[in-house]
Amino acid sequence: MGSLDTIKGIIFDYGGTIDSNGLHWAEVIWQAYETFLIPIDKDVFREAYVHGERTLARNPLIRPNHTFKDMMRIKTEIQIQWLQENGKLSDNCFREDTAEAIADWCYQFAKQTTANAKPIIALLAQRYPMVLVSNFYGNIEAVLKDFGLDSYFGSIVESAVVGVRKPNPDIFDLGVKQLKMDSQQIVVIGDSYDKDIVPATSIGCHTIWIKNIGWEAYKGHETADAVISDFKELEKLLLS
Repeated sequence: MGSLDTIKGIIFDYGGTIDSNGLHWAEVIWQAYETFLIPIDKDVFREAYVHGERTLARNPLIRPNHTFKDMMRIKTEIQIQWLQENGKLSDNCFREDTAEAIADWCYQFAKQTTANAKPIIALLAQRYPMVLVSNFYGNIEAVLKDFGLDSYFGSIVESAVVGVRKPNPDIFDLGVKQLKMDSQQIVVIGDSYDKDIVPATSIGCHTIWIKNIGWEAYKGHETADAVISDFKELEKLLLS
């Protein structure tokens, strides 16, 4: 674990970091399913979630102008369709407007979480040049604008645009090039140990891991230059 005293620039992850305080988005959506009493177990939901992500990777269903709510509506509709077509969810136990309600629940969650993160991001942007590096669907700029975060990042490196996805460290190298400084002067802030911390470390960046519930259980050996459990802790680490 290294010192953060020499940091001169920041690379932020977006999804799971800024919009859910380190909580994997599958967990957030599962909370919405539980809220609306969708009668499936979590393992089945995870199958539907994976199907949805693979479908979106193959098909450009999300457009550059789609907001986060638009995106969540599309995701939820794909998941529900898969559940129904595979006999996991019968039509008579699922109201037609529930998919919209789940999408709205997730949108409100992200809206509140980004609102909580925004003051800290604004303070960080006053001190450090910042770049966003994200696995996203081609609409990250619309999402940032919707949540009032579009003015804080000098540039955006989005997987759907550049054709490189995490955990490939090349996507972080693109972020380093945008900052125009040595990787050892940069800290990468992300929620995923495997997709953010490991590849960023491999190219010489410092790392801050916002550790919450991930996709898989942690093995116990994972570490970073700093490990935090709440986005607000960045203020003490990088602004004090």
